[in-house]
Amino acid sequence: MNTIRSKQTLIIAAVVLLVAFLFTRDIKGLVKPKEEKAGVPAGGQLSSANSTINLTEVSTEAKNTINANLATEIATLENAYQAASGDDQLNAAKVLAQKWDDVEKTIPSALYLEIVANKEQTLNNWLAAGGRLMKAYDTTTDSVTTPVLLQKANMAYTNAFALDSTNLDAKTGLGITIVNGMGAPMSGIAMLLDVVKKDPKNLRANMSLGTFAIKSGQFDKAITRFNDIIAMKPTPDAYFYLGTAYENLGKNKEAIDAYLSSKKLAANPTLSSFIDKKVAELKNKS
Repeated sequence: MNTIRSKQTLIIAAVVLLVAFLFTRDIKGLVKPKEEKAGVPAGGQLSSANSTINLTEVSTEAKNTINANLATEIATLENAYQAASGDDQLNAAKVLAQKWDDVEKTIPSALYLEIVANKEQTLNNWLAAGGRLMKAYDTTTDSVTTPVLLQKANMAYTNAFALDSTNLDAKTGLGITIVNGMGAPMSGIAMLLDVVKKDPKNLRANMSLGTFAIKSGQFDKAITRFNDIIAMKPTPDAYFYLGTAYENLGKNKEAIDAYLSSKKLAANPTLSSFIDKKVAELKNKS
C-alpha cells in the first residue's frame, strides 16, 4: 500500500512540476491530475459548481497586472462593448477576445469567445471558445474558478459536437473535458481512442491518452504512446512525461535520457535546474 501511495505521489508531483515549469506548451488542453482541482474528483463526476465567473471582476483583476496603457486601451474597448448592441457588440466581443489573448490573459479572452459563440453559434466559434476555455483551465490554479472553466469548456465542445459529430476537434475537446471530470472518464477515453483510430497522428488526443495512462498507472502504455508522439513531434512535454513513465518502472537510464531531451528542447532555466537534480537522484539510484 505504501509503495502504491508513493508512486501516486510521484506521478502527481511530476505532472504538477511539468505544468509549473514548461511555459512553452505546444499542445493545449492536456489532462491534469484530478487531485489538483477542487471539485474535480479523481476518476469521477465533476461536482456541480455553485459559483460563476464574473467577467467584470476577472477583467479588473487582469488589467491590474498588465501595462497601464494596455489596460486603458482595453477599458475603452470594454466601454464600447457595453454601449453597443447587435452586430456591433458581437464584433466588439471578438476584438476584446483577441486583445486579451494578445496580453496572455486567458480567462477574460475565453469568456468573450464564449459570448461570441452564444451570439453566433457556429462550429468554429464553439471550437474557439472551447479551446480557449481549456487553455484557461490548464493554466489557472484558482480552485473556485477551474471547475467552472471546465464546465464551460465541456458545454462549448458539446455544442460544437452537436453541430458536427464527425469533427475530430470537437470530439477530442469533449473527450478531454469528460476525462478531466465531466462524466465517467472511460467514456471520454473511448472518444479519444476513436479520434486516434481515425487520425493516428492527432497529437492532442494522443497526448491526453498518454497522460491518462500515467495517472492510471499504465506506464508501459504511456511509454508506447509518448514514443509515438515524439516520433511525430518531439516536445518538452512528451519527453518529460516519457521520463516520468520510465522512472516509475525503475528504468532510470531511459528516464534520464528522456528528461535530458525535455531539458534541451524546453531551454528553460527553471526546468533545467529541476531536471539536473532529478538526473543526479536517478544516477545515485543506479
